[in-house]
Amino acid sequence: MSKSEDKPKDSKQVLREQLNESMQEYRRSNLNIFLSAVTAGLEIGFSILLMGILYTVFRNYLPDDLLHLVTAFGYPLGFIFVIIGGSQLFTEQTSLAVMPVLSGRVGFKDLFRLWLVVFTGNIIGGGLFAMLITWIGPAMNIIEVEAFTHFAKLLTDPEWYVVLGSATLAGWLMGLLSWLLFTSQESLTRIAVVALITLIIGFGKLHHCIVGSVEILCAMLSQHDFNAAVYGQTMLFSVIGNIIGGAFFVAVLKYSTIKS
Repeated sequence: MSKSEDKPKDSKQVLREQLNESMQEYRRSNLNIFLSAVTAGLEIGFSILLMGILYTVFRNYLPDDLLHLVTAFGYPLGFIFVIIGGSQLFTEQTSLAVMPVLSGRVGFKDLFRLWLVVFTGNIIGGGLFAMLITWIGPAMNIIEVEAFTHFAKLLTDPEWYVVLGSATLAGWLMGLLSWLLFTSQESLTRIAVVALITLIIGFGKLHHCIVGSVEILCAMLSQHDFNAAVYGQTMLFSVIGNIIGGAFFVAVLKYSTIKS
């Protein structure tokens, strides 16, 4: 690889590339975007699969804090599949999709359409994976039902304003992840960036609306302690927080800083 390929891109170049890629997404058909989003929802579920396996294997041997650290190392897996594979993930779109709106190339109607299609596809894909994992996991004795309850309670126990703040941090990190991925085309570097940032989200118990949806749905399908009201409230503030973190703290601030 040449030195010019190793040289980091400047912020204006990154912004141009983000704008160009975002515009390509706006030009895709709703069906194409939806199918990609369903794929992302399915793939993100592998994070919960690995976390559930790690929890089940180590829960009787490790103290709670260390067990949480070990299970957090499973969190990046689904993100690596989704992001490196190029599927449509809502929390990436919260920052990327805003750039063309800020530049005046598309309107808010187009933005909300893209967000809705991607979010719906992610939730459907994640729901399908939740149905599969809550059946296969216990049936094969690789995931205990308690694992699903444990992960869901970490998300649903905090008050709504805590969920909102936590989700804002998660959205902020996902927006930064989208930005950083444009600075390098090296596969190993991209995987390392995805793994590091999503590990922070997982270890920090931060609220990511798509992963959180799968976790809570798994608990709802395997336990009676979780219902649609709990799911709806947690998801509402997770989505709002993710949008605030990704759209404002990354897209708006970086765009305004670079353009000025």
